[in-house]
Amino acid sequence: MNYPSVAIVILNYNGRNYLQRFLPSVLASTYPNKRIYVADNASTDDSLQLLQINFSGVEKIILDKNYGFAEGYNQALKKVEADYFILLNSDVEVTTGWIEPIITLMQNDPAIAACQPKILSYHQKDQFEYAGASGGWIDYLGYPFARGRVFDYCEQDNGQYNNTTEVFWATGAAMFVRASVFKQLGGFDGSFFAHMEEIDLCWRMQLAGYKIMCCPASVVYHVGGGTLPKGNSRKVFLNFRNNLIMLCKNLCLTERLWKLPLRLLLDAAFAWKSLLSGDSASFFAVAKAHIAFLQWWFTFKKDIDLPKKHLKKISGVYSSSLVWAYFIRKKKRFSEIVKKNF
Repeated sequence: MNYPSVAIVILNYNGRNYLQRFLPSVLASTYPNKRIYVADNASTDDSLQLLQINFSGVEKIILDKNYGFAEGYNQALKKVEADYFILLNSDVEVTTGWIEPIITLMQNDPAIAACQPKILSYHQKDQFEYAGASGGWIDYLGYPFARGRVFDYCEQDNGQYNNTTEVFWATGAAMFVRASVFKQLGGFDGSFFAHMEEIDLCWRMQLAGYKIMCCPASVVYHVGGGTLPKGNSRKVFLNFRNNLIMLCKNLCLTERLWKLPLRLLLDAAFAWKSLLSGDSASFFAVAKAHIAFLQWWFTFKKDIDLPKKHLKKISGVYSSSLVWAYFIRKKKRFSEIVKKNF
């Protein structure tokens, strides 16, 4: 069998403990034609010393500052040559045969630009993990969710989403990417820093005519929240700002005209609800995100090439409101919301 070259690239920032715990599982991967890299985002801990002493077979890419997830990968992958990139979080435990099913799938269909494995929780191995679960979807207003995870609710894995299928986005925690397409599209939007950049890239891939897949025959276990924990005001800011920028970049004009104002109103409702419940940090994070989005809008709006493909014509899109289904109709499970194609 001809094995295409695979580069597993782990972006690290002060993740010494994760590297020590999870790199052995990556090194035990059975795929033969692989190289393993740790791209270090100017860590201030002893990550590099650990690699030098305990993992000398792992190649190092040393970045001059902390570029964040998006631009950090852009910078690192300029230094890597392979047929496929696997972007892997440092807090992921992989299984021995996790690479082969996805590479086989992508080799058999050149239209697949990105693919993810099934993501389960490291701490509760029978439960889907927040960052991607069994393949990412999006609703018509741009709220992301996944097969097995809707907002903060993560389902137990009973094999209900074990089919290989097209999705809207593949998780950045364990993202297989066709290297030529990543470079063709300019990689991630570096201004995002972290959060939403993988969804933005997958959206752009689909606008360019490619497919995004989930292959649950491959399984990994993710700790999650290792860089910015849930509830962190910086995380709230990045999620809200980046989601609005992503919508502005990728929606066609007719959708943008009414969806962006509606999203701003829904964001404001979330902010006021947070404030009234005592979470002033989230309130100010959303307000700051809206200001940053408007600054981006007036600075970069002229540089946007308007997409001509309607969101509903892309795979993995829920054509109604996820907010309504989850909060009003009390539908928690993906299969209760999306009645087909799961």
